[in-house]
Parts: sequence; structure tokens; C-alpha cells
Amino acid sequence: MAEITASMVKELREKTGAGMMDCKSALNETGGDMEAAIDWLRTKGLAKAAKKAGRVAAEGLIGVVANGTAGAVVEVNSETDFVARNDQFQKMVTDIAKVALENGGDFDKLVAANYPGTSKSVKDHVTEMVGTIGENMNVRRAGFISVSDGAVAAYVHNQVVPGLGKIGVLVGLESTGDKAKLLELGRQIAMHIAATNPLSTRKEDLDPAVVERERNVLIAEAKESGRPENIIEKMVEGRIRKFYEEVVLLSQAFVMNPDDTVEKAVKAAEASVGAPITVVGFVRFALGEGIEKEETDFAAEVAAAARG
Repeated sequence: MAEITASMVKELREKTGAGMMDCKSALNETGGDMEAAIDWLRTKGLAKAAKKAGRVAAEGLIGVVANGTAGAVVEVNSETDFVARNDQFQKMVTDIAKVALENGGDFDKLVAANYPGTSKSVKDHVTEMVGTIGENMNVRRAGFISVSDGAVAAYVHNQVVPGLGKIGVLVGLESTGDKAKLLELGRQIAMHIAATNPLSTRKEDLDPAVVERERNVLIAEAKESGRPENIIEKMVEGRIRKFYEEVVLLSQAFVMNPDDTVEKAVKAAEASVGAPITVVGFVRFALGEGIEKEETDFAAEVAAAARG
């Protein structure tokens, strides 16, 4: 069995909000497997959240650009938030987003492509800017979406300047209808996605492993209640339906009108758009998501510096 360390207990407590002893018990029960320990705490009703998102580690900006039928989104990271206010950095992220659009969001092509107005690659230009701005920076990822006939709408949350902010969303709507109205609908859906962070567009698109994991947790949780198997089965199926309503875009209650799902809102919009509408998909980037940031004790750093 893996040794359960204090740092593992601390990490699990930060992720779930459960008590120290409960976290230790969970890790002991699961042989130190962090994900399994989170699920164990959930089945016991001890976790305050399934899994808290890690603290945003990377600073910088999300850049978004769209041209009507296609759009690209990039994340460019820096060490501190100060650089996001730097005009040079902002221009660089905007330029990189435009290059991503030209290259269909392909990351390898993006970093190898010429940076606008130079003979250097995007990667080399960013390296050069590290020396100019004085902070470590990198292009982390790129996304892209397009439609053959319709509209790609964009939305930037916590916008610093046009097209740059902390969250960037693209939504693709396929339709032969009114493009201006499609863009308006798409922007509303993009705002919804920024707020709700769905996992997939449709139920069929959801990763089966995610559904299976949720189902297993719900079954174990229901068994804790001591109810009969036939009742447990009904309980779990009902909760899985609720899970879909929470994480699948078209099944979610529409933020703009919670009485309707996103799917119903799209269907209702077809009358004004003048043609059927298909939500092709979406891309949502949030700055620093999934990156753990090393915690530092500033007071301790100052004290250490003072001691020489």
C-alpha cells in the first residue's frame, strides 16, 4: 500500500473541503489513489464538492478572433497578471490568435508559422519577447471551430481589450438563415457556455468514462442509504438524467431564459432566423485551467532574503 503523506491529505482536503481525518481515511481506503479517494468521500457524503478546480496557476490572456464562418481561440501564459496589462503582450496575443485562425487552430502549425511582419516563427518571437517584457511566457494551446454555412460567434469574459480576456468562447451554428440573427443567438449561447462550462454539446458526445464514473459514484452513494436494489436503480437513473442536464449544453437550462433548455431556445430561434439551426459545437478556454500553481509564503521569502 502506498504511504499516505501529510501533503496527500492536505491536497485531498483542498480539493474536496472534507475534514483532515476523513481525507486520511479516504486515502487509506483507496491505497493513496487521489481520484478514487475523491469518489470515496462523495459516496460518504463527506466531500463539499466533487472536485474543486485547481487554483488558476498561469496568468496571461485568452485571445479570440472570428471571421463569420470560422473562429480561433488561444491561451498565452505569463508569470504574473501584470503582463496582461502590457500593450506589447496584448498585441502579441491578438496576432497569435489571428495566426491560429489562418492555420485552423493546429497548435504545431501555429507555433511554427511566421509571426506577422517578421521572418521568425511564433515560437521564436515569443521567446524574443521574454527578454523584452522580462517574464517567462508561452503559447499553451489553440482551438478552432468552423461552419460551411452559418455563423461562428465569439464571446470574451472579463475582457481587457476587444478579443482578449480571462475566458474565451466560440460557438458554431450551421444554418442557411439570417446570419446577423445567427450571430446574435450564437453570442447568447457563448455567454451561456462561459457561465456554465458544459462538458459536451450533446449527450452522445459526452465521454463514456465520465458518465461511468458518475454512475459508479451515484450507485455507491445510493447503497449507503440502505434502500433495495430496484429502488437504487431508479434513483441512479434519475440522477444520471439530472447529471446530463447539468453538463450537456443542449440539455442545460438556458441562462437567458431558465424556463427553456438551450435546445428549445435554438429551436424557437429558427422562426426568426428563417431556417433550421444546428449547434455544431463549441470551444471554451479559461485562463490557467488545469494548471496547479505552486503556493509560496511571501512573508517567509522576505524573511529568508533578509537573512541573506
